[in-house]
Amino acid sequence: MNRLQILAAEEGANPLIPNVWEIVVTLLGFGVLLYILIKFVVPAFEKTYAERTAAIEGGIEKAEKAQEEANAALTEYRQQLEDARGEANRIREEARADGAKILADLKARAAAESARITEQAHTQIEAERTAAVASLRSEVGTLATALAGKIVGEALDDDERSRRVVDRFLSDLEHADAGSAGHGSVRAGSTAVGSDGSAGDR
Repeated sequence: MNRLQILAAEEGANPLIPNVWEIVVTLLGFGVLLYILIKFVVPAFEKTYAERTAAIEGGIEKAEKAQEEANAALTEYRQQLEDARGEANRIREEARADGAKILADLKARAAAESARITEQAHTQIEAERTAAVASLRSEVGTLATALAGKIVGEALDDDERSRRVVDRFLSDLEHADAGSAGHGSVRAGSTAVGSDGSAGDR
């Protein structure tokens, strides 16, 4: 009987109306799950989000700082490059000025050395010319004396007279250097004969 009553009661229950105990159990399970989410899961998500946000913001800050450092380094590098170029230009100008100074010094030394060598050569030439003139004067004097003696037919043994004849002959030769050689020779010969003639007369 009891079973029949229970079955009849179950058959008479409305399926659209939920069981109260099922509602209570479901609400308790949902509350426990909500508590676990609020207590453990949500803080973990918030912590992870905060860490990632901080990491992203820190990365951006580091990137900005690195960019600023890179810009500063680039500016410093450009400044150093400009300074190096200026220093190179200054060194080049100094080297050019030093080169010009050294070249001028070398030219001055070369000119002085050339002047010294020229002066020494002139002095040596003058000394050789003086020696040659002295030697020529002696030789020409002897020849002129002998020639004049043959022309006038007598020996010119007087040293003073011979010296005057030779000096006059050489003087005429020196004056004749500006003219032609033939004219000077004829003039010197005539002078020598005239001198010998005058010496013979005396």
